[in-house]
Amino acid sequence: MDRSIASRPDPSNQQTRRWRRAVVTGASSGIGESFARRLAAQGSDLVIVARREERLERLAAELRRSHGVEVEVCVADVTDVEQLARVERLLTDDLRPVDLLVNNAGGQDVVAPFSTRTADDLQKEAVLNALVVLRLTHAALRGMTTRNMGDIIQISSAVAFYPLPDGATYAASKAFVNSLSEAVNRELRGTGVRITVVCPGFTRTAIPARLGFNETNIPRRLWQDPEAVVEVGLRAAARGKTVVSGLMNKVGAAMAYYLPRRLVLPYIERLQKPGLERAAASSPG
Repeated sequence: MDRSIASRPDPSNQQTRRWRRAVVTGASSGIGESFARRLAAQGSDLVIVARREERLERLAAELRRSHGVEVEVCVADVTDVEQLARVERLLTDDLRPVDLLVNNAGGQDVVAPFSTRTADDLQKEAVLNALVVLRLTHAALRGMTTRNMGDIIQISSAVAFYPLPDGATYAASKAFVNSLSEAVNRELRGTGVRITVVCPGFTRTAIPARLGFNETNIPRRLWQDPEAVVEVGLRAAARGKTVVSGLMNKVGAAMAYYLPRRLVLPYIERLQKPGLERAAASSPG
């Protein structure tokens, strides 16, 4: 369940905390782009990371022009070991220290039963959502703990708190992120370095739309904008909170945690139905 009530507020930090240099993964669209825009508006220099070079370059030019900040573009597919290593080197560069990492790259590729997907696709999804987060978090902490300052924001998901039929790997990988982050954050007490996990639900980005989810088949009250996720994340990091999510996600997490699985899983399956229908309609044959 959501443990935001057990977070560690730090009264020495203001709600409007500023970071000098931030690395944002998955920055070419959606939540990652919104983080980049908000941080640039607050005066943070940026390294924006994603696969789509044209979109990154266009965003970087706009942010430099509008806010006068330094924006470095890093084109990388972080599921590739060599390209991931390039991002890790950016995080460990002592000459250009990073005091904020936003681990946002990731997502759900398809809504489908576990047994019908290829092993390679399942592995790639798990690597992107879990192991890449582990590697980049570890890299960032090397410099942050030496300097006794820094924040890491992990973009997890509301489904981290319960199993997700037809999205089993995605939910399990997000549960991994939550567990890893809470444990490491506990280890970091007294270092000046903190990890905040943000667990949004349905967010108005390209991924839910591609999977077949929209406000006609998912109740509007369950949706939020990327900017709201960013607001929650930056506010929570500034206050030293560990795990945060919106009110509806807290309610859903609590229900999923306490109610019997025989009641929870059929409801989750029904929510997944639009995605299954989209996948069936788009499959060959």
